[in-house]
Amino acid sequence: MSDAAAYQFKAGHLWHEAQWRNDAAFGVDSTGKITPVSSESPDYVGNWVLPGMPNLHSHAFQRAMAGLAERRGPGDDSFWTWRETMYSFAARIGPDTLQAIASQLYVEMLKAGYTQVCEFHYLHHQPDGTPYAQPEAMSLALIEAAREAGIALTLLPVLYMSGGFDGRPLSARQRRFGHDVDAYLSLLSNLRKLESADVRVGVALHSLRAIPEQAWRSVIEHEALKTGPVHIHIAEQIGEVQDCLATRGARPVEWLLDHAAIDRRWCLVHATHLTDTETARIARSGAIAGLCPTTEANLGDGLFPLARFMDAGGTLGIGSDSHISISPIEELRWLEYGQRLSTRHRNVAARHADESVGETLWRHALKGGAQAAGMPIGAVDTDMRADFIVLDNDSPLLAARDHRSAMDSFLFAGNVSPVRHVMAGGKWVVRDFRHRDETRIAARYRTAMLSLVG
Repeated sequence: MSDAAAYQFKAGHLWHEAQWRNDAAFGVDSTGKITPVSSESPDYVGNWVLPGMPNLHSHAFQRAMAGLAERRGPGDDSFWTWRETMYSFAARIGPDTLQAIASQLYVEMLKAGYTQVCEFHYLHHQPDGTPYAQPEAMSLALIEAAREAGIALTLLPVLYMSGGFDGRPLSARQRRFGHDVDAYLSLLSNLRKLESADVRVGVALHSLRAIPEQAWRSVIEHEALKTGPVHIHIAEQIGEVQDCLATRGARPVEWLLDHAAIDRRWCLVHATHLTDTETARIARSGAIAGLCPTTEANLGDGLFPLARFMDAGGTLGIGSDSHISISPIEELRWLEYGQRLSTRHRNVAARHADESVGETLWRHALKGGAQAAGMPIGAVDTDMRADFIVLDNDSPLLAARDHRSAMDSFLFAGNVSPVRHVMAGGKWVVRDFRHRDETRIAARYRTAMLSLVG
């Protein structure tokens, strides 16, 4: 049973069904769900109230290495050289440090306006690849971190089996990521026993290059895995596309769509390098394009074909991935700005006259993020999880703004977040810009960082 209290609220403006509703009232029950209002005098909660944003792609441990891979190497740097730095850093992390890092990360997410996170988790074993005495120890650290912070979690344990499309064995630094199919299914079975209103467990296939075809098929066709979210990295790098063409005779997204029943359960993370045909096919499938613009920019991945995908009716969401930035504002801002730089046009995400870029992006990211999470989130509506953010009435960024300009000012004006209060699962986790437990969690994080890099 949740320890959430029951509330009755009134908002000056509530983002509901993709538009602002004036003087909207809603309730929150003791289980942490939205209910119809039952009081004649609900409490005023704020002028601008929005559903919290789902974060559909996270590697929590990478938050601790943000800023440590920005010094040029001896040659041209790329995703692949960054990956070597990441492997070296990952080798130092155990369950306790992972929990400390993830708790700090999740506090930062909540303060920024994320109220749910999809954790794409592949740091399973000890650094030499030996399982922990409790094989799910690293997963449990993430679940406990989410509980501490108060964020909803879709845990996505990753199947990772090979070092490339050619089936080469995992390298020494990749061994702690690996499972065979039976061990992976056992991990999922054990973790699914821990599901609750706040925790969902789905499937993550690291990438086509990391799983032999037969093993990949054994997992997606397994009877127990025919429901729930399925996430996969795909077509993030040109090198990946070239290797897939060389070994499988098809591009990664093309191969996936030809060999699996891709539907709205699937989240195709990055999907950066697409043909027009692949773009249209993803859109028709109902799968989510999981976009992580700040990480994709940091790693030099490339730009997603946003306009073509939106025109085809595609579903998208956002994630902070490597966490060099933890802000839905910045992800959505750079999703739009990347398109402007590429096309040399403005207001690209707004596909129709008089359409707001900010409203369009927030609407799409809420829908796609909720779908990717597989949880009743993404709207302040009856029976949905009570996840919402309240913007600062006193923020200069919102001064003299009305319903036509508020969302665009929230996303495109200034660098100080106006997120003042955050409720997650019916509990106030952020009040007046401060998380309920941020001092203790930050102190533990600093101690953990000293043990990793001090």
